[in-house]
Amino acid sequence: MEDFQIIDNCLMVKLPVEVDHHRASYICERADKYLLEENVEHVVFDFEDTRFMDSSGIGIIMGRYKKIACFGGKVYAIHADRQIQRILTISGLTKIVEVLA
Repeated sequence: MEDFQIIDNCLMVKLPVEVDHHRASYICERADKYLLEENVEHVVFDFEDTRFMDSSGIGIIMGRYKKIACFGGKVYAIHADRQIQRILTISGLTKIVEVLA
């Protein structure tokens, strides 16, 4: 289950067990709504429950990065297991997303 929260000036997005094209549009729409309506400076994607992510997950992160970077914001990934870290590295996302333990 996706979960969206504003903590300080960060949009925290807790991603579901599977991040695939079925969930991607919903996650993008909800995240963008928060970016437009709230005072958000950074986006944090929490992969704690995530065990699978396809290319649509990469698209979710890239899209939010493009929106928040315009305002000097950053995107972070937390609780990514080895498989998710590998996807982030292979896709090149680690160049624009800070991966925290």
